[in-house]
Amino acid sequence: MERFVIEGGHRLSGAISPSGNKNAALPLLAVVLLTDECLVLRNVPDIGDVRIKLSLLEQLGVNVERLGPNAFSLRATAIPATDPDVALARRIRTSPLLAGPLLARRGYVTLPRPGGDSIGRRRLDTHFLALCALGATIEVTPTSYILSTDGLHGADIFLDEMSVTGTEQAVLAAVLATGHTTIGNAASEPHVQDLCRCLHQMGARISGIGTNLLEIDGVSRLSGTDFTVGPDFMEVGSLIGLAAVTGSALRLVGVRPRDHRMSRIAFGRLGVTWCDDGDDIVVPGDQDLVVNHDIHGAIPKIDSAPWPGFNPDLISTAMVVATQARGTVLIHEKMFESRLFFADRLIGMGARIVLCDPHRAVVVGPAQLYGEPDGMPSPDIRAGMALLTAALCAKGKSVIYNIGQIDRGYERIDERLSALGARIERAH
Repeated sequence: MERFVIEGGHRLSGAISPSGNKNAALPLLAVVLLTDECLVLRNVPDIGDVRIKLSLLEQLGVNVERLGPNAFSLRATAIPATDPDVALARRIRTSPLLAGPLLARRGYVTLPRPGGDSIGRRRLDTHFLALCALGATIEVTPTSYILSTDGLHGADIFLDEMSVTGTEQAVLAAVLATGHTTIGNAASEPHVQDLCRCLHQMGARISGIGTNLLEIDGVSRLSGTDFTVGPDFMEVGSLIGLAAVTGSALRLVGVRPRDHRMSRIAFGRLGVTWCDDGDDIVVPGDQDLVVNHDIHGAIPKIDSAPWPGFNPDLISTAMVVATQARGTVLIHEKMFESRLFFADRLIGMGARIVLCDPHRAVVVGPAQLYGEPDGMPSPDIRAGMALLTAALCAKGKSVIYNIGQIDRGYERIDERLSALGARIERAH
């Protein structure tokens, strides 16, 4: 099993460009099923989840041609009667996003329960409620979902939660549906916007992009297009946190700084600052990390929320930064009840954390972190990156196992951080 061997305590320096947005690329790959013309996607991250998604598409008859290191030409001229491969579909979280396009294109699909990170219950109810409103019927079995339709039609939908993938599912199904669709309480994260912009380039009629109310007029067909995936929002946040705890000066290139205004507020509560330089973010070195108390000296909190709130995928990194900031802060992850359970690994490294319940933790810093040479597993993508961040600022050597989890979301992160001066080795 591959592992990372890390020697902490070294500063990084230089410039780094984030990979393409994983959470945009995965739904965008499903878009090819909506047209028989060529879809070219650029800046696609070379990560585990993308490779699995491409294999799923090939099994569904999609011709996949690699144009370069991060660019693909895809075409689904015809889709066979087979259903998505069960073993592959169970390995990633976004396999249910094949449902909307396959219902629109051929009228039926059977999908297994998806895989992905073990961070708590991740309900699919929002997906199915939206698809039913658009004219699908669904049979739920203990191991699979059997969906069919005699024809999708527009509907007035109000999502029961502001779900990112639930919103994407509704959009993917509605663009070829007959009539008008309204999606209220829609998620509006940058990756949702990327999906809508790509579909718009293909001829979809979508208004309200970037808001919580999407209006879609169904069209009879979509054309091909050439689309570039935006920068990975979560990787940028992870790199900001890494720079802060290691005292490193880093330039993050081409990152859409306006997308990180709430991250600036949240990380700012821990004393982290940066400046925008055009489309780059510049994080200064040797920052004095001090918790900024609320009015009257009240203990502040960093809590997750739907966009434009602080993204829950960055909560793990925020917790690591909090261990290095002078003062006390409450970390509140509102969505997933297992996201914070990696805190015991940080405690083992010397962090002063009280895990109050599955959703809340109190962090008192700063604490000297020490390496874990006997090894610790990466429990999920974001916690894995957070543990890597902790190891890079810790004193001594650390070993992280199960790094396939990190590779699922961060492209060649060991090579790219090593180029900045990190002491990290991939071992077998």
